[in-house]
Amino acid sequence: MASAVPPRLGDRYDIGDELGRGGMAEVHKGHDERLGRTVAVKMLRPDLVRDPTAQTRFRREAHSSASLNHPSVVAVYDTGEDEYLGNPVPYIVMEYVDGSTLRQLLGSGSRLMPDRALEIVDGVLEALAYSHAQGIVHRDIKPANVMLTSDRQVKVMDFGIARSLDDMAATMTQTSAVVGTAQYLSPEQARGEQVDTRSDLYSTGCLLYELLTGRPPFQADNPLSVAYQHVNDQPVPPSALDRDLPRGIDDVVLRALAKDRGRRYQTADEMRRDIAAVRSGRNVSTFVPVPVPATASQATETILPTSVLAGTATYPAVGERPARRSAQPTRRDGGGGGRAGQTLGYLLLTLGVLAVFVIVGLIVKSALSGGAGGNQVAAPQVKGLNVTQARAVLKKEGLTLGQQTQKADDNVPVGNIIDQDPVSGTSVAKGSPVAVTVSSGVDTTTVPTLIGLSLDEAKRALDQAGLTLGDSRSVPSDQAQSQVLKVTPAEGETVPRNSAVAIRWASGNNKVPDVVGKDEGTARNALEQAGFTVDPSTTKESAAKPPGSVLSQSTRGGQTIRL
Repeated sequence: MASAVPPRLGDRYDIGDELGRGGMAEVHKGHDERLGRTVAVKMLRPDLVRDPTAQTRFRREAHSSASLNHPSVVAVYDTGEDEYLGNPVPYIVMEYVDGSTLRQLLGSGSRLMPDRALEIVDGVLEALAYSHAQGIVHRDIKPANVMLTSDRQVKVMDFGIARSLDDMAATMTQTSAVVGTAQYLSPEQARGEQVDTRSDLYSTGCLLYELLTGRPPFQADNPLSVAYQHVNDQPVPPSALDRDLPRGIDDVVLRALAKDRGRRYQTADEMRRDIAAVRSGRNVSTFVPVPVPATASQATETILPTSVLAGTATYPAVGERPARRSAQPTRRDGGGGGRAGQTLGYLLLTLGVLAVFVIVGLIVKSALSGGAGGNQVAAPQVKGLNVTQARAVLKKEGLTLGQQTQKADDNVPVGNIIDQDPVSGTSVAKGSPVAVTVSSGVDTTTVPTLIGLSLDEAKRALDQAGLTLGDSRSVPSDQAQSQVLKVTPAEGETVPRNSAVAIRWASGNNKVPDVVGKDEGTARNALEQAGFTVDPSTTKESAAKPPGSVLSQSTRGGQTIRL
């Protein structure tokens, strides 16, 4: 009896087992007959093939994903529409990733070490930095949309609700349906407002929180309650759930989860720098919120630095008022009037003495200030502010902004003031300048050209560039032993000085894959990926194997050969 022929799309993609299923599509393992390689084929679900909204979203994913070409983004090879099991369906042919999603990893109960969680999120941010540079916002970063390959590489997928930054009308709600996943929605998405790249960074903060603690920052019985918490509630710091987390992790997570977009990380690279700082044991950049100036119709909003917030103060409870002293009735009995007059006399005498002291104090103050009558002021605190804010604060006190000196600082954001002269509280004459030292940001360097060098040559090049060798592992390749094959961060990328650079280099000892029983295209692909050259094949009839199957190989599978 003849074996069933697998369904085929586009006259070249054989459809195999289902790999996964989502709210809109299902993904199958496939085989590209033309190129002889394994692929993943994503198809719109049969029950949605006549839904215009689903079709539009699916085509948008194909367009968005196909425009991205980055190692941390699942590659799209082809798109099209064809009939599948009697239904016309659009499909996307993607890179087949041998691995699992973060949702599967978290669902298995596995607990990640903090450094591994940070490494994974760094890979997500690398993908986002690239997609944002191409003008595309993902809008649905969550564990189910991040894959880990068998060699620990991060792959971001599913740009199904991604939008161009030019489409500023894009909001969370589309035809009254929530777009996005409640546990990872940014506050602006939950409010149905316009989104931008910082919305992805908030969702990445939620992802990092869950990888570190095993739970998302907000939980509730229904999506609406979770969305409400994203808008109104502050998350519990991760260290409150796990005291063994590295120093600085709370700063990174809570900044990414700031309700106000202006107080979040502004770029993926900015968040990556702080993650690199935490992984290397350095302090993360100091986050100084922007003071909101008071106006006639707006109360002043002040965000206190951590050292101030650590203090306590007691205020009346909301709705309470300080207790009033009850008025005592004046006694009218005999002798009462004499005592009242005596009391009034003492009161007038006391007020007279106080008036004398006040006058004397004013005279002394005037003398000490050279008779200038208040020409001296106390220098205000401008450390932590940016130059524009500092200039406004100084102007309010009758002072001017003086010399500005640039200085690199790993802990203070670019443009913020590191130090001031004179220091705050110093008495200075009105009109005096206050000199400031302004942060030029993290001291950076560029990842040098390393691919093609030997491992020893790469180490010397990193040292000369002010960088260190990070995760260094050998991988199978057809290149010479110890030759550098891949670098992360990429060559030419600007990174903080002393950052670690991961390197993959050729092992020189490759294991021959066992391809007996596989079809010729699959066998050839496996051997070439392992770095081996495939000699022309010979054919032989066999009743035991299907036509096109490999019956034998010249070198036994599993044997190690030096290339």
